[in-house]
Amino acid sequence: MRLENVLALTHGELINSPFVNSFENIVFEAKAVKRGDLFIAYDDTMIEEALFNGAYGVVFNKPTQIRDNEIAWIKVQSLDEALKRILRFLLIDKEIEVYECNEIILKLALQVMTEPNFIALDGDIKELYKRLHSLENKSTLLFCPKLTPSDIFTNIKKLPNNLSESINIIEQTLFETSFIYDNVFYERQLISPFFMPYLEQLLHLFKVLKINFRLRKFTPIDHFEAVFTNKNFEIKEFGTSDKVLIFEKNTDLIHNEIDFLHKQATWANILYLIPYNAASSLDENLLDNENIIVYKNENEIKNILREHNFNFALIVGSSKSILTQPIHRQAELSLFDFA
Repeated sequence: MRLENVLALTHGELINSPFVNSFENIVFEAKAVKRGDLFIAYDDTMIEEALFNGAYGVVFNKPTQIRDNEIAWIKVQSLDEALKRILRFLLIDKEIEVYECNEIILKLALQVMTEPNFIALDGDIKELYKRLHSLENKSTLLFCPKLTPSDIFTNIKKLPNNLSESINIIEQTLFETSFIYDNVFYERQLISPFFMPYLEQLLHLFKVLKINFRLRKFTPIDHFEAVFTNKNFEIKEFGTSDKVLIFEKNTDLIHNEIDFLHKQATWANILYLIPYNAASSLDENLLDNENIIVYKNENEIKNILREHNFNFALIVGSSKSILTQPIHRQAELSLFDFA
């Protein structure tokens, strides 16, 4: 890439008057730099090594000493923004299709084996650049706007509607599902029926685009994650306890998950722990539910759980890492405080 293009794309300031005018590759790891490369200095302590390995230019955003006036020194406001602009430029001429989806569909896609020309995108801008800068034509990308900046791409499509085939659930528990899709039986998959509508949309995309896929055994995706535990909140093996904590970080899913548990576990005593900053989004008809408890601090969660009898506890806005934290005695908040 020519120097003037790098400057235009990154909105960078050329600090010196170098002899070089183009670069071979863009690299962020000094040990991977080869002669002629442009080094993006995410770690400014590695600049010296990058120069030793033959870097023709350095892009930086912190006060930096210029060691060699023959190479290009380019100052930018944000390295991530600069790299994103370069990646967008490289993708413009690619013959690719880009689809956007929600976070759950993306995380399910990351667990499905597909053809190499289908890529579910995850990771920071450096990881995205590594995967996409030499992307082959005729590739299909799937991304979530909450996790990946959408302005990397110029033409974004919605997932196709009008499902041609539904998932046929044969047997289910709250956290396992046996189902048939496209005449293939998937037995006791470690995926909750709650996720079936999301999986259905993903599989329909594969079918529409004629992408071959293979479902592996699913693993937790950081949503509606079930953790079996004893009365001391020690983690037990899956299915070996009648006390289950369900963790959900995404507060946008509160209503759907409460509705799912209410319909699918009518026999159970269910506790719902909602973070203070999400309580105002609850529907009015939930305000009188004595099993919904609002907490202000994660340190309160284990105390609240100890003070209530339950089979399932949906804990929104937190993760299972709280199980390893010490207990703090704090006051409990009720939803009546918000009336």
